[in-house]
Amino acid sequence: MHEYDDAVLACFLKRQKQLFPENVAETPEEAEAFLEDCMAVVVNSVQEVWEYFDEEGVDMEGADEEEILSAQEVFDIGDGRYLIVEG
Repeated sequence: MHEYDDAVLACFLKRQKQLFPENVAETPEEAEAFLEDCMAVVVNSVQEVWEYFDEEGVDMEGADEEEILSAQEVFDIGDGRYLIVEG
């Protein structure tokens, strides 16, 4: 079971429409349940975002940091961490 802190949940609730056409959660509890269901991960750096995509087999050939961080699945929590949600 994953644990998502208040900053992660707030970030997802605020920016969930970057990945989905409509809100999938309205409360922190709903957000946490949704993130657990889709096995979203929180990583601690840009490097870990790269490593995650590499491990998942995502083709990043020629991509730069800005492109990776602007992927719709990547949510910048604002404290140096990133939430990655597979839609």
